[in-house]
Amino acid sequence: MNYEQLLKEKYEIPASVLKLAEEAEAELADKFFEISKTVSFNQTKVLSAFREARVSEQHLGITTGYGYDDVGRDTLDEIYADVFGAESALVRHSIVSGTHALALCLFGVLRPGDVMVSVTGKPYDTLEEVIGIRGTGNGSLRDWGVDYREVALLPDGTPDFEAIKQAITPEVKLVEIQRSKGYDWRKSLLIEDIRAICDCVHSVRSDVICMVDNCYGEFAEEQEPCEVGADLVVGSLIKNPGGGLAQTGAYIAGKKDLIEQVSYRLTSPGIGAEVGATLGMNRSMYQGFFMAPHVVGEAIKTAVFAAKMLEKLGYPVCPTSDEARGDIIQAVKLGDSEKLCAFCQGIQAGSPVDAYVTPMPWDMPGYENQVIMAAGTFVSGASIEISADGPIREPYIAYMQGGLTYESGKLAVMCAVSRILK
Repeated sequence: MNYEQLLKEKYEIPASVLKLAEEAEAELADKFFEISKTVSFNQTKVLSAFREARVSEQHLGITTGYGYDDVGRDTLDEIYADVFGAESALVRHSIVSGTHALALCLFGVLRPGDVMVSVTGKPYDTLEEVIGIRGTGNGSLRDWGVDYREVALLPDGTPDFEAIKQAITPEVKLVEIQRSKGYDWRKSLLIEDIRAICDCVHSVRSDVICMVDNCYGEFAEEQEPCEVGADLVVGSLIKNPGGGLAQTGAYIAGKKDLIEQVSYRLTSPGIGAEVGATLGMNRSMYQGFFMAPHVVGEAIKTAVFAAKMLEKLGYPVCPTSDEARGDIIQAVKLGDSEKLCAFCQGIQAGSPVDAYVTPMPWDMPGYENQVIMAAGTFVSGASIEISADGPIREPYIAYMQGGLTYESGKLAVMCAVSRILK
C-alpha cells in the first residue's frame, strides 16, 4: 500500500484532493525554503541563549512549596529575555493563558485615572471583559477606574498613524497592540508594522507603554517586538513558544521596571518573581522553547499549504499563500455555517487525539457568539498543535493554526478540504 492508497483507505481523501495537494506543494517550493531560513536563524538564537545561560540538568528539576531559589525558573526567565530582546521576563506555568498574562500586565501597570488605548481596533474577544467593554464590568479595568479608547485600523488593515497620535493625550498610560488578527478579517501585523506603531507612539510621548499581544507571533520572523520598541510583550506557552511540549503557562517580557510591577500583581508587592514552585514543569518548558522555532516553521508551512489549497478552490484566504506572515494563523472565508463546521470537523478528523469526535458549536466562556473549535491535541487547547475554530457569525470564517509536523498538518488540511467539498 502506498501513501495515496493509505490516505484514501484510512481518511477517505478523494483523488481530486490528492492531486490538488500535489500541485500546491510543487508551487510552494520556494516559499518553504524561505520559511526554513527563518527557522534556522531562530533556532540558532535559542541555542545560543541556552549556551550562554549554561543550562544543565539542575535547571530541569523540581521545586515545591514557595519555590525559593529555583534556578531553573529564574534561568528560563533569563533565556526568554535574551531570545526576545527584553530586559527581563516572567515565564510561569501558573499564568493560565495569554489573556491572563495580558490582564496581569494591565492591572500591574495601570492605575485609577489612567487610560489605555487599543491601536489595532477592537481587541480579541476574551480581553473585552477584562477591559470592561462587555459583560457586567465586575472586576474589570473600568471597575477600577481605568478608561479605555480604541483606534480602528484603516480599511486596508494597516494602522491609522494620525489617529494614533491624536489619541495619545496626557492621561494615556498604555497602548495595546494586537499582533494577530483574532477573529477579524485582516492581515496579522509584521514586525515592521509593530516597529512603526511603537515609533509613532513614542514620538508623541516616550513614557507611554507599548504592550504587544504576541500570541501566535513568536518566531514567525527573525525579530520579536521588544527588539523594535515594545515595552511589554505577552504570549501563551500552549501556542508558539511552548513548542507543543509546555503543558500550560504564559510569558511576559519587557522593560525591567515594568516586569517588576507585573510580578507584584502575579504574587504580591515585596515578593514578586522571587517565589513560585515549578512542580516539575521546567523540563517541558525548556524543551518546548528549544523546539519552538522548528515547530513554528512546521505550523507556518501548514498554513501556507492550506492557503494555497483553498485559493485553488476559489475561497478568499487571509493571508494569501505568497504574502509575508506575522503569525501562524490562516483564515478562510467559507460563506456559510455548514462549511465552517465541516472544515473544523475535517481538521478534527485529521488530528492525533480525539479524531473520532465531531466538534459542534457551543457557548464558549469569554466569547460573544457560539464558537466551533477543533482541537484534537495532546495538551488541551494547545493551538500550536493543529487546530481550527471560528465564531458562528457571518461571514463564517475558519481560523486554522498550528501543526506540530508539516506532514500531519498537511493531512488535516486535506481532510478539511475533503469535508467542505462534500
